[in-house]
Amino acid sequence: MPFTRDDLFAKLAELGIETTTLEHEAFFTVAESRHAKDALAGGHTKNLFLKDKKDNVFLVTAEYDAAIDLKRIHEKIGASGRVTFGKPELLMELLGVIPGSVTSFGAINDTAGRVTVVLDAALMEHAVINAHPLVNTATTSIRREDLVRFLEAVGHPPKIVAVSDGKVSFDEAPAEG
Repeated sequence: MPFTRDDLFAKLAELGIETTTLEHEAFFTVAESRHAKDALAGGHTKNLFLKDKKDNVFLVTAEYDAAIDLKRIHEKIGASGRVTFGKPELLMELLGVIPGSVTSFGAINDTAGRVTVVLDAALMEHAVINAHPLVNTATTSIRREDLVRFLEAVGHPPKIVAVSDGKVSFDEAPAEG
């Protein structure tokens, strides 16, 4: 059984990590998340759950409006050749979330350590990062240092890599994970 949102908050509290959470209607795309973006300061995220031909799995977290070249991202994240989006079944198996709720917090569910977590360098310029707490009906704000500390504590020290190539307009931004 995957960890729940309450389990996540308990783990964060155990680590002494303070967060704030905004409750809202379910968001499935960046465009739907506009009011959360306006209500919460910091970097807002989108997530790409990717797999390469050798079944290596990557979770890339970037700013909501980051332009990412999917044909070349493998060169930046260390994949063995081009990547594709991971199937929803694999997403649930490894991160314990459904499409629309993908988040770097999902690393708590990957107890086997199959997923490589990649944080975009541009996102890490923000002091505060906003992400779904395993569900897409809330957004949790966490200090960037605390996000890294959390990921390290759950066995997923993140790679911080420049994966984005500029910005796309908010209306054209791809769906959140």
